[in-house]
Amino acid sequence: MKPINLKLLQHNRRNALSLLILSLFFLLASVCSNASEKPNVVFIIADDISWDDFGCYGNHQVKTPHIDQLAREGLRFDNAFLTASSCSPSRCSIISGKYPHSNRAAELHTELPASEIPFPLLLKENGYYTAHAGKWHMGAAAHRAFDIYTDNNGYKNGDGGEANWIPFLKDRPQDKPFFFWLASHDAHRPWGADTFHITHDPANLEVPVYFADTPETRQDMASYYNEIARFDHYIGKVREELERQGALNNTVIIVMADNGRPFPRCKTRVYDSGMKTPFIVFWPDGLKKKGVRTQSLISSIDVASTILELAEIKQPDDYQGVSFVPILKSVKAETRKYVFSEHNWHDYEAYERMVRTKDFLYLWNARPNLTNCGPADSKNSPTQNALNELRDAGKLSAAQADVFLTPRPAEELFDLSLEKDQLLNVASVEKYQVQLTELRNLLHTWMKETGDTTPENLTPDRFDRETGKVLRKEIVRGTMPGSR
Repeated sequence: MKPINLKLLQHNRRNALSLLILSLFFLLASVCSNASEKPNVVFIIADDISWDDFGCYGNHQVKTPHIDQLAREGLRFDNAFLTASSCSPSRCSIISGKYPHSNRAAELHTELPASEIPFPLLLKENGYYTAHAGKWHMGAAAHRAFDIYTDNNGYKNGDGGEANWIPFLKDRPQDKPFFFWLASHDAHRPWGADTFHITHDPANLEVPVYFADTPETRQDMASYYNEIARFDHYIGKVREELERQGALNNTVIIVMADNGRPFPRCKTRVYDSGMKTPFIVFWPDGLKKKGVRTQSLISSIDVASTILELAEIKQPDDYQGVSFVPILKSVKAETRKYVFSEHNWHDYEAYERMVRTKDFLYLWNARPNLTNCGPADSKNSPTQNALNELRDAGKLSAAQADVFLTPRPAEELFDLSLEKDQLLNVASVEKYQVQLTELRNLLHTWMKETGDTTPENLTPDRFDRETGKVLRKEIVRGTMPGSR
């Protein structure tokens, strides 16, 4: 038997101890790295979906199991509002952190100016991989915010706009935090999901009081819900892919819409049916409480401020939103008392401004001589045609008559404790004069502080207000609000 070499034994022990210490060091470094790892963000935005058209918001007809699951395991906002119920102004407002009249993209089909700073650009400059997949509608200047984007790059987004969501997620670099802006075309007209494998029975649907309850309206609504179901289906695929990659727990998923449903008295309007958005935040590692609701007010311009704070990036001084990170920590936290919205040209000349609290909605209309008929795609819908028939027969209810009303009130005030659909204007009622004066002054102060203007030569109608038919091929731009 060979004698024990004590020096060799001591040397081996020292090596083993060194390896153990080194291993513990790397393990601790890994834990610390994971603890301080910046969150990924997947921002999912629907096209033309009202706040109460997801199951988790109490709609028992629509089929949205994946969105509902995110709400059950995340945070549901019950008072989230848009700055415009119009596609491109709403999206440009979100990405720039500014109101439409402030970023000079106030009207439909106006591009975000190159002078504006899209918040994903700041993420990109601070180490994030940024990608956009699906509907764009913000102009060429915002492309610089993304490492990869689908607009005019030969990518086929598919009928619903979701075709590149999963391929882009799969192809992302693995060594960077990421931000994805996933935008669908669902549920924009014309309908394309009636042959999708999830369908809705028109007979089982609940028709809003400001629609005509006819078979044509019910089928129109069923087709709309089919589009929402397709949107929901792809959200489920996104979650599935993030889970497969092991990235789900540290990813913030936000689900919202750009404006209200494409139906009469909804899209483009400043009522809740147009301006209130579903808003769900899912973040396994970041939310202390799951499956909860908050009544706190937030605006879509707050999205930029919030995501930048989560990424520990300072927002530009001229951003107009406020971060709602405190609400993510406590559902009772309040980050704002008021939200403001605007209705500018979207197919038709318009100028409305709105301020909303939890208890009241006040609006001012600078074009009360014009009907508030909604966009052209809604004017050509079966739902609008059914209302036209009731009008011609002299059978409209007061709620149904709203889209035909002219002249309109210059001011409207709604007490939300009385009714939620903003059907009963109490602006002329004596007991509400204090609230009316307070909100009127507040609105006009906001307009002054944010550089809003009321031009005389607004962009005129491009479509006929009765038929929805094209009056002129090209848009004849007037002066946009906010122009100096």
